[in-house]
Formats: sequence, C-alpha cells, structure tokens
Amino acid sequence: NSSDTLFIIEQHGVIQILIKGEISSLPLLNIRDRVHQSKMPGDERGLLGMALHPQFQKNGQLFVNYIDNFDNTIISRFEVDMTSSLRIAKTEQIILQFKQPYSNHNGGHLTFGSDGKLYIGVGDGGYAGDPDENGQNINTIFGSILRLDVDQSFPYSIPPDNPFFNQQDARQEIWCYGLRNPWRFSFDSENGDLYIGDVGQSNWEEINYTPFHKVSGANFGWNKMEGTHCYPDDNNCNPNSFTLPVFEYPNNANYIKILIGWNQNNAQGCSVTGGYVYRGESIKELQGLYIFGDYCTGKIWSFKIEDETAKDHTEWKVNGIKNDLHLSSFGEDGLGELYLLNHTGSIYKIVSIEK
Repeated sequence: NSSDTLFIIEQHGVIQILIKGEISSLPLLNIRDRVHQSKMPGDERGLLGMALHPQFQKNGQLFVNYIDNFDNTIISRFEVDMTSSLRIAKTEQIILQFKQPYSNHNGGHLTFGSDGKLYIGVGDGGYAGDPDENGQNINTIFGSILRLDVDQSFPYSIPPDNPFFNQQDARQEIWCYGLRNPWRFSFDSENGDLYIGDVGQSNWEEINYTPFHKVSGANFGWNKMEGTHCYPDDNNCNPNSFTLPVFEYPNNANYIKILIGWNQNNAQGCSVTGGYVYRGESIKELQGLYIFGDYCTGKIWSFKIEDETAKDHTEWKVNGIKNDLHLSSFGEDGLGELYLLNHTGSIYKIVSIEK
C-alpha cells in the first residue's frame, strides 16, 4: 500500500520497477523470449496485464496475461525474487492457456478482487462483428470476464458461487459475458462495484457498470447489441435481455487516420480505455468519480454513479502532455492516485484537475 514503488508493464514483455521516481537498473521481469513482438502500431498482442497476489508481500506471487509467439493467451504465475529478473522468469507456471483465433480483441487485463479471486478479461476473439458469435456463447471463454480461485489447487479451481458452477454446457470459469473487448475493467476499492470499458465495433464505445452482488451471470449484450443499440442496426434485439451500459459515446474518430497522425479534435473517440474510481486523497474534487478516456483522441472523462445511473458526465482538460496522448491504459498506486499511460512510452500522474 505504499506509492514508493510502481510496476510498469511494457508490451514487448518487460515489467520495470519505478522506485521514488527512478527506474531500477534491473527489471522485475523480462519474458521477451516468449511474448509476441509487435511489428506495427496498433498491434494488440504482447504483454497485456499483470496483477499482484493479495498476499504478495508474503508469497511473492505475480500473475501476468500475455500473447505468446504462437498466438496463445497465456495466464501465468511467477515467484518474485527481487534480486534477479532472470531467476523470476524461470519460475513461470502456466495456469490457463488458449489459442486466439485472430490477432485482435485479446482483452488482457487481470486483477484480484477484494474476495481474493483472480478476474481475467477476455475479448471475443477478434475480427469484425464477432463472426464466431463468441460473445453470446457460454461454451467458450471468449467475450467474458473469468473468475478463478488460484489458492486452493493448481492450476486453479472454480469458485462454487460462479454462475455456471457444475453446469455441463458452459465454461465454469465465466463470471459475466457478452463483451467485445474489455480494455480495462476495475473494481471500486471502496465497495467492489465493477466498471468495464468495452471497445465498440462501428458506432458506440461503452462503459458497463454493475454493483458487485449483481455481476454474477450478467450478459452485457455483444454481439446482439453495441452500446444501447441493436447490432447490426436491423437486428431486432430485445434490450431487456441484457445488462445495458451506463454510458456510451460515438466512436467517430478514424483509427487509421489517428495512426498516421491526422488531427481529429472534433471527434469523441474510437476506442474506450477503462479507468478507475478515484479514491485517492490529493484531489478532493475527484473523490468517488469514475475516470476513463479514449485511446485515439486522448479525451479524459468522468461520471459518478447514483442509483446505478451515470450522473454528472464531465470532460477534463489535459495539460502537461508533451506528445499526442494515445491513452493505452490508466494506472493506480497504493494510495489510490491515478496515472495516464501514453502508448508512445510516457506515463503521467494526475496531480490536479481543470474542467
């Protein structure tokens, strides 16, 4: 719970250690030999997430989520020895592995909940429109958030209160589903409520919110719905069958133009980046607000939840960014302070706010 030490994930397979503002001479982990190396901007593969075990200071367990050289998603556990990143890399124990059918929509985030279970975001497998219809198929782990118990047995056990526990025609790891590409989800550290940034297909980016006690078995609608809209438009869907997002915005920025540097200031975005509910102490005005943004336009927004509804949507000015902000992720330290991660390699700490 100290903010003196931060771990920084690099997509090519390295986790750096930042101690009191200085990068350590040795990384925490270097697994570039087994992680997919991106050859072009916009490649969604590589080292995508890490999580420290709740008892990390006692057991030294570190969990990562990456795409390997054979297009498999790998969820692994490492035993941390702070004296040698080479030694740590040799302790890998794979707890879950599955082949990705396409190169995109890998999800990649993983975190521990306050219940001590490991939660893993998995995209729909990729391509456009979810051609394999994974989002609505509980026989596949694609398009879902998984919930595993990694403490009882190896590689993991299914928590008995998972929604499909002991159900033969379902993947019992699934906690909730109907997601396209959950690019960063988080739990409110105060009450455990779930927030998911789910990347849209053609028209809408969305934020899904669910109180923790209502998440189990929730279906967020993809690929029958995109945001609060039927997908495709002429699909006669039933919105009442799904858990609808609390917020959506148009993805009217052109991704290719963003990659080649065309300015699109009037666009809202093209790819949502989910963030965190701010529970830090240094910025009183942000207390209890969910902070999120967009990868392409670098816009940062917030809202607060009242009666399970998003209220007071605000766009914040972003000052002090030296280059165009390609918001690949948010970070959070042990004191609840928030960071912006620019895909070009810079990290910024949010120290004050201005509307």
